[in-house]
Amino acid sequence: MASDQIEIDTGTSELLCEIRDRVALITLNRPEARNALSDHLTPALRRMIKQCGDDPAVGALLITGAGAAFCAGGDVKGMGSNSSKAETPFEERVADLRTRQRTLTGALVAVRKPTVAALPGPAAGAGMALALACDIRIAGESAIMSTGYARIGLTGDYGVAWLLTRLVGTSRARELMFLSERIDARRCETLGLVNRVVPDTELREAAFALAKSLAEGPSIALAYIKDNLDHALKSDFLDSMDQEAENMVRSSRTADHKEAVGAFIGKRKPAFAGR
Repeated sequence: MASDQIEIDTGTSELLCEIRDRVALITLNRPEARNALSDHLTPALRRMIKQCGDDPAVGALLITGAGAAFCAGGDVKGMGSNSSKAETPFEERVADLRTRQRTLTGALVAVRKPTVAALPGPAAGAGMALALACDIRIAGESAIMSTGYARIGLTGDYGVAWLLTRLVGTSRARELMFLSERIDARRCETLGLVNRVVPDTELREAAFALAKSLAEGPSIALAYIKDNLDHALKSDFLDSMDQEAENMVRSSRTADHKEAVGAFIGKRKPAFAGR
């Protein structure tokens, strides 16, 4: 595949980022720890989500994990030995977590470009929330998901309750949160936690092809589609249609729309320019 590939300095070897074919490929790179979040990885991931989300050279974001895991969530072993956190005042800890949530999954949900998560293996706890915050999830057959929080006496963070309830409904969300079971890839697909399941050996290629097709799409229309879908979660039917009417007319005035119509008539592939 002949294409320009730009390596992005993330500031740590625990997170890799490259831009290829307008896809920002962001790889959590702590395979020895199942790509669990850390004090180096997490700030870098926040920066890359924001940077790639704002970069006009990027059409889609693809987030995955190195090795045989997506992200195991927080570092459970470190939780028992972190005495300085226990001494921090309650209000300060709440404020800190709120900021960290808003700048990670909050920032990911706010990106107005298609986002894809590719799961080669486990996505648990905050790692599961990270995957659910993406628009589309594609999993290898070995992937599993688990909320994990109840198993260690915690309640959940990074938007997992909101994301789960909207993806699988209130009954399944309660089941997944209370029981913290390991859900295999095929059941994840049945429940609606992932969109597609492919053989492990095909995951990285299939995920990149999906992200590339989205990156080549009509970026203005895709951003408005995300606006419409987000708005639909909090509005009634008529209000939702009113929003759709505005964005439909906006998108009809773009050069990309005219290009797509010309390509349809000419029986060729459209070349979108984001205008």
